[in-house]
Amino acid sequence: MLLRRLLGWLDDRVGGARFGSKALEKVFPNHWTFLLGEIALYCFVILVLTGVYLTFFFEPSTREVVYDGDYAPLQGVEMSAAYASSLAISFEVRAGLVMRQMHHWAALLFVASMSVHLMRVFFTGAFRRPRELNWIIGLTLLVLGIGNGFFGYSLLDDLLSGTGVRVAYATALSIPLIGPDLAFAVFGGEFPDESIIPRFYTLHVLILPAIIGLLVAVHLALVWRQRHTQYPGGPRREDNVVGIRAWPGFAMKAAGLMFVTSAVVAALGGLAQINPIWTYGPFRSTEAVAAVTSASQPDWYMGWIDGALRLFPGWETRIGGYMIPNPFYPGVLLPTLAFGVLYLWPWIEARYRKDREPHNLLERPRDAPLRTAIGAAGLAGFVVLFFAGSNDVIAGAFELGPESVTNAFRVLFVVAPLVTFFVTRKICRDLQRSGAKPLQGLPHHRIVREGEELVSLPAEAAPTEEVEHPVP
Repeated sequence: MLLRRLLGWLDDRVGGARFGSKALEKVFPNHWTFLLGEIALYCFVILVLTGVYLTFFFEPSTREVVYDGDYAPLQGVEMSAAYASSLAISFEVRAGLVMRQMHHWAALLFVASMSVHLMRVFFTGAFRRPRELNWIIGLTLLVLGIGNGFFGYSLLDDLLSGTGVRVAYATALSIPLIGPDLAFAVFGGEFPDESIIPRFYTLHVLILPAIIGLLVAVHLALVWRQRHTQYPGGPRREDNVVGIRAWPGFAMKAAGLMFVTSAVVAALGGLAQINPIWTYGPFRSTEAVAAVTSASQPDWYMGWIDGALRLFPGWETRIGGYMIPNPFYPGVLLPTLAFGVLYLWPWIEARYRKDREPHNLLERPRDAPLRTAIGAAGLAGFVVLFFAGSNDVIAGAFELGPESVTNAFRVLFVVAPLVTFFVTRKICRDLQRSGAKPLQGLPHHRIVREGEELVSLPAEAAPTEEVEHPVP
């Protein structure tokens, strides 16, 4: 009674009861693939929470200190304050190592879930009108997630991350005309400048998370405004939404997924070691000493760029008195072209298919053979580049010459996407001709239209409730 009075008093002054009631009646499609984006959202929340904890103990400074902490093998070694505070978090702060590893695992899963969500949207045509803007926002979130992940693991100033920063600095310098100015603006000066870690820290904990949070809010608002896409079949049409209501069905499912995601990240943080910086040692970069970690690879979402840098031949170009250094082509031009095509894809497809109509029903991948084949070919190229980033490890494991492994990956980078394209397109066309139908989920369910039960089945045959909600 007291709670009802309090809610009534609050609604009397600020309103919102009508909106809340309408929101609770909103319908969401009942398919597991629509939860991939939610996993990314929950990982972002975990990143913020664990990141806040870590900021209390991390010192973003290149100030030289002599380590005297609990990790005996590095006692008496000169290192940056950033690396020393990272070791202190790992060995001296209560729950510090668990939080640091949870933060790292959540970052990997954040980018992975966004990538899989992006693939689902691409292969089912969910980017088509009127959802082009949300496609652009989603891609931007992926780019920002990758960039913020790079800034994050570069803060620790260990030998592995320092090697990555050095490569990134050289790649930025390779951009024609604006490269030196851009490198100085981002890195604060000539590498290794003492302002690099403070700059990366500001970007990692303040600027990029704020932008990501804002874009997530806009992304969710657009999904709410435009309503959700859905798979064809059954009572689903372009002018309705079939699924479960926000309360209690979807809310309970979302809450369960949030708890499962948090539990998985916590288990990984406590049981699965990742980025053991104490084994790498502090980063050093001077004219006399330029150490690089043997068999060093970045986090998986940067691995394909590392692989491209390793595979690209040592070509350099001079145009109009300007030299274009080798790292520009694999490190800048290739990612720019890849993401540029993705950003423009809704308009590219609308043009070649001559389809500018709004769509709320998704397509099965087989129904768009060319799009599916191009997407599969791009994934094949990505996988080849990813494994090429470990060419030295593969060569050592199989006792092969590193140059032979590199040449094999160069051939694969050309052949694998082509073979994947033609094979995928043929499979899609064969499936279209066969008329085979994909599984449509449970054979028995209840359908409710605006509160009226249209089909009544025994309770044991109706484990889920689906709701049909007309789109105005």
